[in-house]
Amino acid sequence: MMIAEAPVINMPLAPVKKLPVPGLKVSAVIITLNEERIIQKTLSKLYWCDEIVIVDSGSTDNTVAICEQFGCTVYSRQFDGYGPQKQFAVSMANNDWILCIDADEVLTDGLIKEILSSIRNDAGYAGFSFPMNMVFLNKEFTFGRESGRYFLRLFNREKGGFTNDKVHEGIQVNGPVKKLNHIIQHYSYSSISQYLEKLNRYSTYSAEMAFKKGKNKSLPAVLFAIPYNFFKYYLLERNFLNGAKGFYWSVFSAWYHFAKYLKIKELHQKQLQKANNKFQVKHGSGEQLGFEI
Repeated sequence: MMIAEAPVINMPLAPVKKLPVPGLKVSAVIITLNEERIIQKTLSKLYWCDEIVIVDSGSTDNTVAICEQFGCTVYSRQFDGYGPQKQFAVSMANNDWILCIDADEVLTDGLIKEILSSIRNDAGYAGFSFPMNMVFLNKEFTFGRESGRYFLRLFNREKGGFTNDKVHEGIQVNGPVKKLNHIIQHYSYSSISQYLEKLNRYSTYSAEMAFKKGKNKSLPAVLFAIPYNFFKYYLLERNFLNGAKGFYWSVFSAWYHFAKYLKIKELHQKQLQKANNKFQVKHGSGEQLGFEI
């Protein structure tokens, strides 16, 4: 089965007017760091929002300049985790209804129309979730776990907010959530280099979270991380139907788990070494005490 290629993001830099919908007060909030390759396309689909709040963590490219051209309110804040960073962005918004998307997530026209209709007619909900398709190396995946998954992206902040997780954060609300039908596209990785950079960063954050919870990985878990997870992603989750790039994604995803497991073990080893060093400083070497450390 042929799968259509998603369009490559390459838009000229030009200001776009926002056209907020009268009577509809929605604040879009986005956290950014060097997002110039995609942020213009993302912002161009937020013309209907009453305001756009950007929290940047030190971009060195044209991200901030592009956001300012779109009339965004831009704040600078040192990054301390995805959950805290996004919750800070929510706190800087003026409206209770919050659309919080990532800088590489692009609303489709059908989803925009559905959002506008839903907020007007279904105000009793605490939030709305959207199905998302991943765009990997400019191919939109229509098979696999990364396609069609629902994510809560629009919510009333009086009824919830972000978890404090450093990575894999989420929105928790007190009340019903309605699932919408039209998709949001996640332009997750445009190059191999970008993927590997994110893999390193995310695996580090995930390992730190697991370590703080006291989790560790056995040697068999490390050894089988790559074959087991490749089998899961490629066959069980049907990424083989996404063509060659489905194979690439499955390989990289398996490697992510392998790297994360090794980093967890590394953190435990550092903790043990630190404890041994403190013991030796306090009591002297193992030879002095008559045993080996």
